[in-house]
This record gives sequence, C-alpha cells and structure tokens, in this order.
Amino acid sequence: MPKANPRGPNPIDQHVGSRVRLRRQLMKMSQEKLGDELGVTFQQVQKYERGANRVGASRLYRLSRVLEVPVQFFFEGLGDKTAETGLAENDQTPIVYDFIQSSDGVSLADSFSRIKDSRVRRRILELVRTLASEDEMDA
Repeated sequence: MPKANPRGPNPIDQHVGSRVRLRRQLMKMSQEKLGDELGVTFQQVQKYERGANRVGASRLYRLSRVLEVPVQFFFEGLGDKTAETGLAENDQTPIVYDFIQSSDGVSLADSFSRIKDSRVRRRILELVRTLASEDEMDA
C-alpha cells in the first residue's frame, strides 16, 4: 500500500479545498471576491482550493460564514481515512473531486440541489444509475 507523499498536499486539505471550491462556484462567486471577503489574495484562495495550503480554524470558520454553510460542510464525504494513505480503500474522493472540478459537475450539482421534492431527486438518481449501467453494458 503506497504511503502518502509527506511533501505533497494532504488528502484532507484537498477534500476541504474541493468543498470550498464547490460551494464558491455554486454561489457563483469568483476567487477574487472570496479572497476579498477573507482578506487574502485570489492566489491564496486557489491554494486553499487545491489543498496546497491548509485552511486554519479561524479562516475555516470565516469561510463557513462567507459561503453560508456550517463548518462541517467542508468535511462532508470524508468518511474514515486511514492514517497511512490518507484515503480509505474504497474511497470515492477522486471521483467526487474530478466531478466537482468539472463545469458540468458544478452545474448538475447546482441544478439538482434546487429540486425541492425528494421523490423527484430520487427518481433522477435512479435514472442516472440506470443510464450508467446501460453504458457499462455497452462497453
């Protein structure tokens, strides 16, 4: 099992950064605007979003206020991580991270989150799963 690169970005910092980016994009806020609200440069926001720089506790609290989410939002989806690799064996973080990084993913998440009826959301999820299964069969 490969060990996490001690000099590379920490997987937890990358996860928190991807959640910052997701929420910022859902709010249609620029990195520059978020930086202004936090009192940092847009380059610093970029580093937070990539996980290259760790977000301190007070700044994370401020992010939660500016982005109008509870602090725990940034940790949702983390699950149990192993200390050795920083990722659980069946972790879906890379898939989610790639999805969040795409404009289609952000747009889909934004649109999906605006559907209030849970039954409709569930049916859409079932449709997507069916379509994905059909694609696997065709491959």
